[in-house]
This record gives sequence, structure tokens and C-alpha cells, in this order.
Amino acid sequence: MQVVYSESHRGHHPRHFLVNGTVQQCPEVPARADAFLAAVEGAGYEIVEPPDYGLEPVAAVHSAEYLHFLEHIHARWRRIDGASEEVVPNVHPNRTGTGYPDSAAGQAGYHMADTACPISAGTWGAAVASAGVATHAAELVLDRAAHAYALCRPPGHHAFPDMAGGFCFLNNTAIAAQRLRREYARVAVIDVDVHHGNGTQACFYRRKDVLTISLHADPVRFYPFFWGHAAERGAGEGEGFNLNLPMPRGTGDDAYLDALEGAGRRLTAFRPGALVVALGLDAYEGDPLAGLAITTAGFGRIGEWVGRRGLPTVLVQEGGYLCEALGPNLASFLAGFEAGRA
Repeated sequence: MQVVYSESHRGHHPRHFLVNGTVQQCPEVPARADAFLAAVEGAGYEIVEPPDYGLEPVAAVHSAEYLHFLEHIHARWRRIDGASEEVVPNVHPNRTGTGYPDSAAGQAGYHMADTACPISAGTWGAAVASAGVATHAAELVLDRAAHAYALCRPPGHHAFPDMAGGFCFLNNTAIAAQRLRREYARVAVIDVDVHHGNGTQACFYRRKDVLTISLHADPVRFYPFFWGHAAERGAGEGEGFNLNLPMPRGTGDDAYLDALEGAGRRLTAFRPGALVVALGLDAYEGDPLAGLAITTAGFGRIGEWVGRRGLPTVLVQEGGYLCEALGPNLASFLAGFEAGRA
């Protein structure tokens, strides 16, 4: 398996985020990628660096207005007297108004869903590079590789077409799926992150050519709260092409695999030509953002299940935070995936 990776992610190193009313150290740090990289190196996978794809792949998913905001907001923010080092909004319109503000503070509120996506001077470059990693993994599959792993950081599945959120800025999973649509009439996305892939859902919610499936901790008491409920099935032409499978907090391996079987029936009926997996490892029982209770061996079982689908597959790294088992969890998933393909 080829692993696509870029060192450019190190330019994004968020220091703090606001959660439950308190300022805490941000867990989405460069050391996450170091753990993933060590795991794939230890497994002997080939590591490749992506070429520069420019902004074309991200513009296929995100609005021009939003991309302009991301590229320039930090410099504009720093011109505000007394502004923080990182861009963190203090107002959120909930999109109920009709205006679009000129001010940096107003636009930050408009384009940032929460206070868990701080933007620093290096965020834009790192996010574009991460999107390039996902794009190149999709290109490898388009060039007839059976599968590829995109070691993306920062992650992306909470990023909407025009809004950041939850450590995410550009939606790497959606970018990979959209890239695969160049050749495949139908593409499916399965998101196994502990958090609902609300941004990915939003990217394809009115489309019938991309099936989105997300297995996650029930958002009734878990981030992202407002999205990820079972009743969200798509809209317009996309009605019935979005499947959410929320699970109770603490769900373990066996119940999770049962839910995957349900996802598999919908996947089979859709008959996709290719698959994108939003590979969150934060469903682990010991993850700092604990919501579910998947074991290291359980990730191997999930990977094997995915591999048995036998589809051209792009694996896109999403969540999973620093703990001793972070690298072993990735290694377990990838080994299981390859066993399922055998």
C-alpha cells in the first residue's frame, strides 16, 4: 500500500481551543502525524510525497468566498488591536441573517462553526497541503492502484463547503470523493470517526452520486450535537443517499461491527465504483476524546470488513488523538484492511 504524506502539516500547530467554557490545550497537534507516520514506516509501507495540485481540487468542494477567507483571515485578524495570536471567533450568526460582514471578526464567526478550529499563520498552507495528500491518494486509485492511504493533517470531515469546525478546514474526505467522481459514476463514503462527519454530509447532502454513511457516537450528547441524527437522510435528489448510524456512548467492538453490517447492506444496494473511508481512530476506548470503546483488535476487524468490500479505496486519516495506542490502532486497521483484500 502506498502512503501519501507531506511534512507541510507542521505549519499548523494550534495551541488552544475553547471547550466547555474553558481554554484548553488543543489535541490536534503535529505529534499525531508523527505517530501515524511511525506506524506506517514500521509496517514497511511505501511513503510518497504528493505533487502540488494547487487549489483546483479544493475549489471543487469549497466556495471561492470561503477559500479567500481561509487564505487571508490570519493576517487581517492580526491587524485588530488586541487580537489573539490565533483566530477564534466570538460571534456565530447560526446563518439566520442575510448579510455578509466586511469585518474580520464577523467573517470569522460566519465561516467558523465553533471555537475548536483556531487559525494561525501556518494553517492555510498546511490545510492546502493536507488536501493535496488526499487528492494524490485519489489519483493513485484513479491510476489503478487498488487502494491508498492519505496521511492527512489537519483532518477535514467537519469542514463544510464554506465553514470550518472541529479542527477541520478543508474537507479531505470530500475532496478525495469528488476527485474519484472523475471516473466513477457512483462513489461511497464511510466515516468511522467517533464524531459524525457533518461537513462531508453537507458537501453531498443534495446529491445522489455520492452515498455518505457515518457511524459515530450519538450526537444527542456528543459533538457535533446538531448533525448526525438518524433522521438526516439527504434532501432533493439526495434523499436516501445519506445514512447516519448513531450509537450509544461506550459502544464496543461487537455492536459496532453489527452496525457496519447494516451499512454494508446500504453500500451493496448503492453499487459504488469506488470507496472513501474517513478513518477516524478516536473511537478507541482510551482516546482522550472518548465516546466509543473500540479496542485495538477491533480496529483490525473494522479494517478487514472494509477490505472485504473489494472496492478501489482511498483511506483518509481523520481523528485519533495522542495516546499510547494511536500508532498501533492505525497499524491494526491497515493490517486488517489488507487481510480483507487478500
